[in-house]
Amino acid sequence: MPGSHNGSNSTKTMGVLTIGGLVAVTAYTVALGSNGWLWFGWVVLGLITLGMVATRSA
Repeated sequence: MPGSHNGSNSTKTMGVLTIGGLVAVTAYTVALGSNGWLWFGWVVLGLITLGMVATRSA
């Protein structure tokens, strides 16, 4: 495909996983109470996703 990058599919997948992770962690927090490790893991996943987006667009 013209203009596509090798990492575009993996970046989209990471974005979907990050959003899905946010939904899951939020649902867990509402149902069972906050868990710091879950939020920490989600932040790390979000930072990795941001890094992938930044390197792809650079």
